[in-house]
Amino acid sequence: MQFHLNFPVDAIEPGIHYSDKILLMGSCFAEEIGAKLHEHRFNTLINPHGILFNPLSLTRAITSYLDGKIYTKDDLFQHQDTWHSWDHHSRFSGLTPEATLEQINTAQQEAIRNIEQADWLILTLGSAHAYFLKEGNQLVGNCHKVPAASFHKRLLTVEEVVSALDNVMHRLFFRNKKLNILFTVSPVRYIRDGVVENNLSKAVLLQAVHHMVNKFARLWYFPAYELVIDDLRDYRFYKDDMVHPNETAVNYVWEHVVKAAVHGSSQPLLHTIAEVNRAAQHRPLNPESSQHQQFLRTYADKVKQLMQAHPHLYWEDLLHHFGNL
Repeated sequence: MQFHLNFPVDAIEPGIHYSDKILLMGSCFAEEIGAKLHEHRFNTLINPHGILFNPLSLTRAITSYLDGKIYTKDDLFQHQDTWHSWDHHSRFSGLTPEATLEQINTAQQEAIRNIEQADWLILTLGSAHAYFLKEGNQLVGNCHKVPAASFHKRLLTVEEVVSALDNVMHRLFFRNKKLNILFTVSPVRYIRDGVVENNLSKAVLLQAVHHMVNKFARLWYFPAYELVIDDLRDYRFYKDDMVHPNETAVNYVWEHVVKAAVHGSSQPLLHTIAEVNRAAQHRPLNPESSQHQQFLRTYADKVKQLMQAHPHLYWEDLLHHFGNL
């Protein structure tokens, strides 16, 4: 008997190589997959604006990179003694405008460079619900705990999402001729919007993304949403909030990412790095024992061999961990 639905995940060509530069943007699930790529030594830049949920805020952020925008104090506002940007996640907020702008523009400059050089842009759309300031009707990427009465919220239409994505795709491909774009829809269930409303939101995103993938070459869809919602389909694969996929679910999606999206020539290195990462997580009963010291030497030698074979990847933290810096 079979108690859950399996479905094939199509391979994505040309696939992700270790030589590629990868920019990931979007919801908190983008950070989960980005962290997995980073952990396995891929060259990643994750959410230069911080977590963004709705596609209009995402395309606004990408447009700011393409325009080379530098943020100024006029782009900030103050709330509860802290300075914020409506375009950015609260991780960029600071006690002074200068501190806030330094964080924002440091990330902005890195993103501006990256958008020109990236081989892959991975966009994870979280919600089609967007918030707008009542005063001026400005789109906000994060509400920063400003009272709800300051905003109006609405469900974006498929046409709005397609139009925003379409405009930015044309600009991206004009600027970066080698760029590949991989779309996912976040499996995080935004229950705060309501169960029915969350499903409507995901339906808008799925319809818009598939429209884009069918229209453009070098655009792909990876079914992270379907793997969690239709394949795993069980609350034991969610955290205690019953909203966010847990570590088991993230690892399950990651396994499919590796099989479908990472090029076959890069998979042996990925699996070797995964082995070294597991060794780095080992916690010995007796750190001073001869067996553990030999264990450290063995993996330090393995990391040095990897470093010689792949000098463009970052290895120093692993060398430090195994005691050879």
